[in-house]
Amino acid sequence: MSEYLHDIQFSFQPYVLKFKFEAGTSRGVMTEKTSYLFQAIENEKPIVIGWGEAGPLPKLSVDDLPDFGSVMANYVEKLSGSSIPCDPNSVLDWCSTQIPENLPSIRFAFETALLDLVNGGKRKIFDTGFFHGKMAIPINGLIWMGKKEMMLDQIEKKLSEGYYCIKMKIGAIGFSEELELIAHIRSRFGADKIVLRVDANGAFSPEEASEKLRKLADWDIHSIEQPIRQGQVEAMAELCRSRILPIALDEELIGVIGKSAKRNLLERINPQYIILKPTLHGGIKSCQEWIQLAEELGIGWWMTSALESNIGLNAVAQFTSTYPINIPQGLGTGQLYHNNFASPLTIAKGYLHYMPSTTAWDIKV
Repeated sequence: MSEYLHDIQFSFQPYVLKFKFEAGTSRGVMTEKTSYLFQAIENEKPIVIGWGEAGPLPKLSVDDLPDFGSVMANYVEKLSGSSIPCDPNSVLDWCSTQIPENLPSIRFAFETALLDLVNGGKRKIFDTGFFHGKMAIPINGLIWMGKKEMMLDQIEKKLSEGYYCIKMKIGAIGFSEELELIAHIRSRFGADKIVLRVDANGAFSPEEASEKLRKLADWDIHSIEQPIRQGQVEAMAELCRSRILPIALDEELIGVIGKSAKRNLLERINPQYIILKPTLHGGIKSCQEWIQLAEELGIGWWMTSALESNIGLNAVAQFTSTYPINIPQGLGTGQLYHNNFASPLTIAKGYLHYMPSTTAWDIKV
């Protein structure tokens, strides 16, 4: 086999994903989300296509740009015709030299489409037990913000579906109501039965954060994601030092470029966990750096998808499966959309499975 694939062509097109419900966060409600479906094409006979996805999150991603389509088109034009190394690590190195880290969703699209391509265009991003259906990934059940009754219905549904880790988005309805919902879960299931995580998406002010963390800590909360808005490094470091409740950084990692800057941030804040989203945090190679640094510093981590379609979710899940997994990951977003793509990704009793023998990929746009 040649060490390179030659004259690779790239293309993309937007695809509007339609939520099944109003998806509430502290930044507002989403009913749809635009992703850009990306192809890496080898024109030898038979033609082989690798798929990727660029899905910047509105008002959050550093590459949520008004001219995003034009920026992506420039890289497609510039890099079409390239020769691509066949070794997966070399693919990631090539992408890191061609697409800057401050265009994370574009780099992620190139990385995953090219990894799919060099693996034969079979939606195999990494050759792991997960892709072959021999292992499953534990995931948390995600509870979206909304009216109290709507959130309660979601909680009951997730518990009945067999999830043992629940993640609640908080910060949109009254904090007292959110505490009541958490109390409801704990009245049914103790900490030995259900792991509870909460995600504030930066909704608390630094002045009120400690008091709110203490109230949450009464209910055996596993961790809280991003209690205060990103960029308030000293205030976040103080919250982490207080150890009232384990803190996981998420938005705080966005836009942090280069290994030395990543190390500096982690050393200054010293969180208990970081949460990684390749679409937001620089792509696959960048997330590998975050994981290496976190493990060197004794910081825990888990992976989360960022509202991608099943194309992007598949890539994130397979990337996750290259590491030993001992805590639930945030990879349950494949069920969010009316018009997602049929795929072998399946959720059963709180685990994400890749079942190649049951469902084929069906990507029609």
